[in-house]
Amino acid sequence: MATNSSEAPGARDAPVVLVTGGARGIGRGCAKYLQHRGYRVVIVDIDAAALAASTADLALPGDVSDERQIREALQQTLDRFGRLDGVVNNAAVSSPSGVPPEQLPVEEWHRVIQTNLTAPFLLARLAAPALRAHRGSIVNIASTRALQSEGHSEAYAASKGGLVALTHALAVSLGPEIRVNAVSPGWIDVRDDGPPLSEEDHRQHPVGRVGRPEDIAAMVAYLLSPEAGFITGQNVVVDGGMTRRMIYRE
Repeated sequence: MATNSSEAPGARDAPVVLVTGGARGIGRGCAKYLQHRGYRVVIVDIDAAALAASTADLALPGDVSDERQIREALQQTLDRFGRLDGVVNNAAVSSPSGVPPEQLPVEEWHRVIQTNLTAPFLLARLAAPALRAHRGSIVNIASTRALQSEGHSEAYAASKGGLVALTHALAVSLGPEIRVNAVSPGWIDVRDDGPPLSEEDHRQHPVGRVGRPEDIAAMVAYLLSPEAGFITGQNVVVDGGMTRRMIYRE
């Protein structure tokens, strides 16, 4: 479904970026921010209701864990706009059971790895020819869980750690025409409603507050832009300093 039917003068020459999981949370924040920066934005998401509310230039239903659906979404993007300048691999699932590793169903492990790690590889693989034509860029949304862990998060941590490694591998393989970087968010408040966060929630961060989707979107936009032309293969941590804070129980 296309959510925007009219185009401003010059819009046909504007760069095109595809954001997976772009109807909710960090993905939605990235999609909106990039659109304001002049990109034509395509989002792919499995949430039909959120897709219907999106203001993206093209909103496509799709499950990125299914290679056929990834291929179809990419083809629809190219059919509509004739080009692709950027990919933001944001779609992900956590490990919802939260059980000890000896109780983790292997099916759940495979589902998390397929969505969080295999899908970004498949999209990069499929999109490479189109991105290469415009010296495009890929940004993978990893996580600080690639660097530090909470208990019972093995599948999620492994998928995000693998995504960071995949990022520098792709950067070397696809360069110099295509740059590939990752952003690792910390605590980002993506809620639309609910009780306010506590002062302690904010105060524990060295910057004094919990993150917002716009904090990640701004870094994504920079990494996609020509201004970041000398940056590739990197994982940029955007977490308010939390991974640099030494915390011991007293």
